[in-house]
Amino acid sequence: MFECFFPDIYVKSIFELPLEELKKRGIKALIFDIDNTVAPFDIAEPDDKTAELFEEFRKNGFSLCLFSNNNETRVNLFNRKLKAHAVWRAGKPGVKKLNDAMKAMGANKNSTAIVGDQVFTDMYCGHRAGVLAIYTEPICSRDQLITKVKRGAEKIVLNIYKRRIKSG
Repeated sequence: MFECFFPDIYVKSIFELPLEELKKRGIKALIFDIDNTVAPFDIAEPDDKTAELFEEFRKNGFSLCLFSNNNETRVNLFNRKLKAHAVWRAGKPGVKKLNDAMKAMGANKNSTAIVGDQVFTDMYCGHRAGVLAIYTEPICSRDQLITKVKRGAEKIVLNIYKRRIKSG
């Protein structure tokens, strides 16, 4: 019942992405949510550590995309240092713009992973599109109001996921 919200891979942060495992799975494109995945939602630009990480992803052969439901101004400002493909007002959990992003990056569902901190938008979007869904724990507890409302239900889903992983 909840499987469509479960991650395929669970990591604490983008700094723990299993790059070698992703390469073995044929992943060539990484599509990142921004807010509370790459940086807190109220931070305008990525720090140097994050910019260096994105450069490391590139050196490992990954194409990169920022994929956010946020507005164009937010996404473009955040992307200045990262220089990734960028999609704003992504419409997650809808998949139209995700499919468009994959096409623009020369990727397909078998070579793409979506990385995000929300099960009802990022994980569900990834599963609906048939891509690998990677969950990261939220960077901080500060959230936009609509996200705060969903976090309680997300905890329930993630607890079910963790129990199944332990018993499975």
